[in-house]
Amino acid sequence: MKITINMIYKISSALLLAVLAYSPLQAHDIKAKVGNAKMANFDVVHAKITASDNWLTFHMHVSGKAGKTTPTPTGKLEGSKVFSYVWPTKIDSSAVGFDKKQGILAMAITSHPDFDDTPLFDENGDGNLGNDGTVWHSHWVVLVPDDACGKGALKVKDIPAGSKPKLPVTWPGLPLLIDSPGYSPIINNQTVEVRVPFKNAKALKGIAFDGVTAGLRVNESAHAPLLCVVNVFDVASGDLSLPGKVN
Repeated sequence: MKITINMIYKISSALLLAVLAYSPLQAHDIKAKVGNAKMANFDVVHAKITASDNWLTFHMHVSGKAGKTTPTPTGKLEGSKVFSYVWPTKIDSSAVGFDKKQGILAMAITSHPDFDDTPLFDENGDGNLGNDGTVWHSHWVVLVPDDACGKGALKVKDIPAGSKPKLPVTWPGLPLLIDSPGYSPIINNQTVEVRVPFKNAKALKGIAFDGVTAGLRVNESAHAPLLCVVNVFDVASGDLSLPGKVN
């Protein structure tokens, strides 16, 4: 069989496409099918985390209008709801000011109209530091399983009475492993993004992560477990296997 230049070109092109398809560089982001969530505004189709110098950038793309849907106010803290866009990671909890190996460290962008957990910041710019929980804002949280929230469910880790764990300087005073660092999310059309200062962020390249949208609820008794994940809207990986890699 005579091999022509055209045949070589076609074979080379096919090999290149195959290499690109299976290259590790293509596996850093997480891509998901449209329609896995009932609410398009929480239907994750793409999630990624990128590291550059002293910055981590968390990015999520949904099929609907990101940030449009917020919880309906109840008028009280107990039993109130929290909606969130979350990036669970395998970054150690000590990296942001908690003790080591406390659970799953996650960056969360949240909205909750019935309480304010960012006492240092005035997100709505009205001069009142305590009335802007509805405005989407950022948290570092530590997640752990607790069957008291439902079989196999996660919660934000409680701080037992009398204990004195290591906490970030912007801890908001709640009995939870939660930080309110004030990083402003950018929500635009179908995307949610937040840029986080992080010393030597490039050292985190390759760390595993996932993308999740979820509803949480404050305990009716306002006691532990104080903040449970009660409704997972969507998981980018489908099974919370954290297949993404910080790139």
